[in-house]
Amino acid sequence: MRYMMMICHDENALTPAAYKELATEYGAFMEALAKAEGCHAGERLQSSSLATTVRQREGKTDVLDGPYADTKEQLAGYFVVDVPSLDEAIAWAKRCPSSKYGSIEIRPMLNQSGSKR
Repeated sequence: MRYMMMICHDENALTPAAYKELATEYGAFMEALAKAEGCHAGERLQSSSLATTVRQREGKTDVLDGPYADTKEQLAGYFVVDVPSLDEAIAWAKRCPSSKYGSIEIRPMLNQSGSKR
């Protein structure tokens, strides 16, 4: 089963020292992902302050600066694993350095035909 791991953390709570530590830890984490069959490194995102949100409701389009959700944590990036079980996906999420500073949302992915597997 393929799972997307969405990395969320509070951008404002991370100190420069924490960012430096994260960069070092991510080097090892990304290397482990590259070696694991079916696992793929994703992309890191720029600051949520650079986001633009588009929303359509009742024929009206709103274009907003920044993220729409009012939360303390922001989507920082993602990676994808293809593993036999949710337990194995959880094990990868626990290895992700950002899990110490925020959360990793694990979501099963639909295959190209739209089914769960």
